[in-house]
Formats: sequence, structure tokens, C-alpha cells
Amino acid sequence: MDWQDRIVTTPDTLFGRPRIAGTRIGVDFVLELLASGWSGQRILDEYPHLKAEDLQAVNALLQR
Repeated sequence: MDWQDRIVTTPDTLFGRPRIAGTRIGVDFVLELLASGWSGQRILDEYPHLKAEDLQAVNALLQR
């Protein structure tokens, strides 16, 4: 999986900050949830339009 398929930036959405493709959920928001102790499963439960691949993309982006 290539994180670039899941993480996008567009100047007119979220002020150009990276976000999950097809959503208005910013990568920074997902990272804040994880830093606050949320598990990946809790994020997926609370935001059912996200997929496990989206969380994997966030992690891959961090590791590059």
C-alpha cells in the first residue's frame, strides 16, 4: 500500500493540511487521537467511514 493513495492535500480543504482521502479528517486529528490514547480500533469504531488502510497510511507517512 502506498500512503499517497490515502493521504491527500488540496489547498481548498482543511487549509491544505494533509487529510484522509475522501474525508475532511486531517492526519493531525488522527495523530491527536492516537496520542490521547485512542486505539486504532476505537478510531475505526467512532469514525466508521475510515478504514484500517487509512490508519496504516498515517503510520506509513510518519515513518518516511
